[in-house]
Amino acid sequence: MVIKLMLNQGGVLRVKLARAELLDTECPAELSCAMNVKKRIKEEGKRSKLVQDGETHYLEWNKCFDVAVCSDCVLQILLAESGRPIADALVRLEDLMDKFHNGNTATVWIHLHPTGKLLVQLKWIVDQSSTSSSERSGDGKLMTFGIERRRGAIRHNKVHEIRGHPFVATFFRQPTFCSICSFFLWGLNKQGYQCLVCRCAVHKRCHSKVLSQCPGSAWITKETKYLKERFKIDIPHRFRVYSFKSPTFCDHCGSLLYGLVKQGLKCETCGLNVHHRCVTLVPNLCGVNQRQLADALADIRLSSTDFGTTSGSTEHICCTVSNNSSLNPEKKASLAMCKVGEMSNIFSSTPNILKKVKPFFRAQTYNLEQSDNWQDGNSLCAAVYKSKKITLNHFNILKLLGKGSFGKVMLVELKAKGQYYAMKCLKKDVILNGEDIECTFIERRVLILGQQSPFLTKVFWCFQSPEYVFFVMEYLAGGDLMHHIQRMKKFDEFYAAEIQCGLEFLHSRGIIYRDLKLDNVLLDVEGHIHLTDFGMCKTEMNRENGLASTFCGTPDYIAPEVVENCRKADYHFEILFQIIKGKLYSEAVDYWSFGVLLYEMLVGQSPFHGEREDELFESILNEQPVFPKTLSREAARCLHALFDRNPSTRLGMPGCPHGPIRSITFFRSIDWKKIQQRQVVPPFKPSVKSAADVSNFDDDFTSEQSTLTPLDSQLLESIDQEQFMNFTYITSEVDWPQ
Repeated sequence: MVIKLMLNQGGVLRVKLARAELLDTECPAELSCAMNVKKRIKEEGKRSKLVQDGETHYLEWNKCFDVAVCSDCVLQILLAESGRPIADALVRLEDLMDKFHNGNTATVWIHLHPTGKLLVQLKWIVDQSSTSSSERSGDGKLMTFGIERRRGAIRHNKVHEIRGHPFVATFFRQPTFCSICSFFLWGLNKQGYQCLVCRCAVHKRCHSKVLSQCPGSAWITKETKYLKERFKIDIPHRFRVYSFKSPTFCDHCGSLLYGLVKQGLKCETCGLNVHHRCVTLVPNLCGVNQRQLADALADIRLSSTDFGTTSGSTEHICCTVSNNSSLNPEKKASLAMCKVGEMSNIFSSTPNILKKVKPFFRAQTYNLEQSDNWQDGNSLCAAVYKSKKITLNHFNILKLLGKGSFGKVMLVELKAKGQYYAMKCLKKDVILNGEDIECTFIERRVLILGQQSPFLTKVFWCFQSPEYVFFVMEYLAGGDLMHHIQRMKKFDEFYAAEIQCGLEFLHSRGIIYRDLKLDNVLLDVEGHIHLTDFGMCKTEMNRENGLASTFCGTPDYIAPEVVENCRKADYHFEILFQIIKGKLYSEAVDYWSFGVLLYEMLVGQSPFHGEREDELFESILNEQPVFPKTLSREAARCLHALFDRNPSTRLGMPGCPHGPIRSITFFRSIDWKKIQQRQVVPPFKPSVKSAADVSNFDDDFTSEQSTLTPLDSQLLESIDQEQFMNFTYITSEVDWPQ
C-alpha cells in the first residue's frame, strides 16, 4: 500500500553508494561502479524483456544519484576493478522502496552476484509537482512546480587554432611522439595537443611551429596564404606500403604502427612513416623540417623588427609577393622589404633568438581602479603581506557548503578573530589539466572587482599551497536561490532588479558572466542578492569587439546562439570543430540566462526540458516556454522578450524594440536609484540563527566531510608552480591577526 502511494505521488529515489564488501576476496583499492536504469517491456505474444533507459551512469562513492521512480524500473549495478567486471546485481525499484518503513530514508545491503554485498543509502524525495501544487497554462498544458536538482556548469576544452588546426589538450593513452620535433610526449595528465581534424600530435611548446595548413580545415588563415605566396611549400610525398621490422611510430599522429607486416606507409624520398589512416592527412612537406624552418622564420621576424630603428644601408630589395594576397598592403610591404646591408646579420644570427617566456595572464594589465593597488609599497596590505604570509593553517575548516564542476566551497573560521568566511578551493592539477589557469585568474580579478559593487561577492584573500589555490570570500549565510526555490519559495521583481544591477555592472566593465543561474545567486542575512562564481567569465570584451566563442555554461541556461554550433554528438571532433567555425556571441547570452532564471523564480520550474543533454539543447533551439495562468501579463511579456532567439533584438540589448530593460512595465514599481543603493527592504529575509549557521545550504553538502584531499607526490611534482605567480591577494578591509 505504501509503495502504491509513493508511485501515485511520483518522485525521485536518491541513491548513495556507501561501500562494498566482497566476501571471498579483499575489496580492491580502486573499485568503480556503474549503474544502468532498465525498464521492463512486454510485447504481445512474447515474454517481457529489460530495455536500457538512457545512458550508463558511472558513479562515485559517497555521491548521490537520482532515479525517477516508476513501477517497471530495474537497477543494474556493476562493480569493476580496472575495467574488469567482478560483481553485479539486478534490483527492482519497488524492492528498494519497500525498505522505507518509517520516514523517507533507509539503509540497505544489496547482495551481489557471484559474491559480496553493497551498502547503499536511500532517500525518497516527493515530487513537488503533485496535483495539489499543479497549475494549468493558458493553453491547457499541465504546469508542475519543482526544480529537480542542481546542475553543474560545463566548459569544453580550449581550442588553439594554428594554421587551421584546431588543437586541444589531449591525454594520450599510449606512447606518442611529437610530429614536429619527434621527441616523446611526456607527462602525467594531458601530455600535448592533438588536432581534432587531422589527428596531428604535438608538444604544447611545438604547436605554434606548425607550418602546414590542416587538410580538413574549411578556411585558410592569413599566415597560410602568406607562406604559400612567399615559399610555395607544396612538395608531395611518395608513399609506398612498407613492412617495418622493428617497432615504429607514425610521424603524423605519433602512435605505434600496429601489425606484423605492412603496418603502414613510408615515403621513398624523406623516409616519413605513417599509418594507412593518416596518409591522406599528411601535408605536402616532403623533406621539410618544420621545426627548423619555423625557428628560422621567427629569427627573421624578430630581427626585422630591429633594423627599422638602426642606421645602415638604405638600399632595399623587394621580395616577390602575389598581388591577390588578402594581407594588408602596409603589412605586406613591411614584411617584404629588407635592408640589404643587414641581411647577412639576419641569417647569421643564432637560432636561439627565441627565448622561452612564461605566458603572463594578459588581464594583469587590465585597468581596474581597486584591483592590484594593494601591491604598492605605500599600501597597508603590502606591508601586511611582507610581515605575514597567508596559509591554510590560519583557518579552521568547519563545513562543506557546496561543490561545483570545478571545485568545492568550505565554511572556514579565521583563527584568533572568530570571523567566518567562505573558502573556495581549487586543485592546481585540475586547473592545469583543463587549461583553466586563465579562468582562475579571471575569477580572481572579477572577485576583486566585486569591491566596487554591492551585488557581487567580495573576496578578502587569495592564496595558494603547493596543491591548491584558495579564494577567501564573504560568507553569505542566506544560501542560494536554488535552495529556497526547492522549498516552494518564489521571488518577485525586486530580486530580478538587483540581479539586473549586478549584470549591468559586469557588462559595463567589459565582462560576460556566462554562468548566471539559481546556484550562483546568494542571499545575505538581510535578503539582498550577491552574484558569485565567476570562473566562466569572459573579460576584456571591449578589446575583442564584444564577442566570444567558447562553449561554456550550465546547459539549462545556455543561449541558443551558443547551443546552435554544438548539436552533433561526437564531442572530440564535430562539436569542437563546429565551435571554432561557429557563431560568436556577446553579452546577450547573459540576458537569455537571466530570462531562464527569472522564469524559475516566478514559475518554480525550468522553461526548457530534456532528459538528455541533446534533448535539452533541442528544446532550447526550437520550443517555446509555457506561461501559466498565474503569471502576470507584464512578466510574460518580459520573459518573451528575454527569450528572443535573435541576440541583437533580445531584451537588454541596444537593438531591442521594447526599449531599455529598466523601462519595461514589469519593473514599473522599481525605484532603480534606491535599488542601486540597497535602500529597499527585501521582501524575504532568510532565517539565520548565528554567524556560522549553515541551515540555508543543502544537507547533501553540509552533511559531507569537509576535508581537502592531498595530492599524490608524483602528481605534485608535475605541477608548474610558476603558472600561479602573482595569485596572492590581500584586502585592506580586514585587519590580519597578529
